[in-house]
Amino acid sequence: MDRSLLGLVLHPTRDVSEVVDILVGWAARHAVSLAVRAEDEHRVPSSVQPLPADELASASDALVAIGGDGTMLGALRSAVADPKPVLGVHVGKLGFLVEVEPPDLPAALDRLAAQDFTVESHSCLVCDVCGDDVVAFNDVALIRQPGCGFVDATLAVDGQQYGYYRCDALVVSTPTGSTAYSYAAGGPLVSPASDSVVVTPSAPMAGITRAVVLSPDETIRLELRKGSGRVAVELDGLMIRDAATEGVVQIRYRRDAGLVVRLDPRRYQERNQLKLSLLDLPLLPEQLRELVPEGLRERLNRRELPPPR
Repeated sequence: MDRSLLGLVLHPTRDVSEVVDILVGWAARHAVSLAVRAEDEHRVPSSVQPLPADELASASDALVAIGGDGTMLGALRSAVADPKPVLGVHVGKLGFLVEVEPPDLPAALDRLAAQDFTVESHSCLVCDVCGDDVVAFNDVALIRQPGCGFVDATLAVDGQQYGYYRCDALVVSTPTGSTAYSYAAGGPLVSPASDSVVVTPSAPMAGITRAVVLSPDETIRLELRKGSGRVAVELDGLMIRDAATEGVVQIRYRRDAGLVVRLDPRRYQERNQLKLSLLDLPLLPEQLRELVPEGLRERLNRRELPPPR
C-alpha cells in the first residue's frame, strides 16, 4: 500500500488512548504519518499531525475510526466527496460496522499496508434540507418536538404526490440503516446487498400508515404542511435542524459513497446474524453458542445491553 498518511477519527468522549498508542507505535515502525482533526489535537501525542476537520479525509490515504458505529458513520460522512477506505476499531459498547478489536490492531494494520483486505461499498442518502446539502449513511428522520404538535408532511416521488403523513416521526433509511430507527418504527429489514430506500412513519395517526420501499433511482421530497408542529431533522442520529414548522427535505440515493475495510467478511457476516438475533429474529441455540462469546452471552441473558441503533 503506497499510503503515507492515515487519518484518525476519534470517538468524541470515550478514552481512545490505548488504540492511539498502538497506532503511533505501528506508524513509527513503518514510516507512516498519522493525522487527526485539529480539535482532537490535545488527545493524541505530538507526533500526530493536526489538520482542519474538512481536510482530514481528503489529505489521508485511509481513515481509522476509533469508537463505535457512530464514529464509523462520521468517518464515512467526512470522506463522501472522495471516498477513502475506513478501518473501524471497536472501543466501548456493542458495534457492528466496526470489525477490529484493539489487541488485533497491529495485525490489521499490517494487512492494510499489504493490501490484504476487501472493501465493502456503502450507499448514502444525499439530502437537501431547506437548502443545506448533507449526507446520511443510515437514515434521515423528521421528529416532532414533544408537546409541540406532530410531523405533518407530504411525500412526493419524482415529482408525483403520493400522499401525506401525520406521525411522531418520519424516517427515511438506506438498507444499512433499515435495522436502526426505521426498524424501531416498524419498518422492514432490508438486505444490505440491495439498493432501495425505505420511508417509515413512527406512530402514524393519519395519511400513509405503512412503510414504503422505493427505488434508488427515485427522488424523494418531503414537505412540511401548513399547521405542522415543530420538527427536528436528524441525520444518522445527529440533529442538524431544530424547531422547523415549514420547509422541504429532498433526498437522493447514492451508490458506492463509502468504503469500509473488511479483513474477515465471514466474521462480519456472523456478527450480522447476531444483530438480527438481537432484533427478535432468534437464532437456533447452537448458532448463538457459536457466535456469541460466553461473557457477552451472560450479559445478553441479564439484559444489560441496550437494543442496537
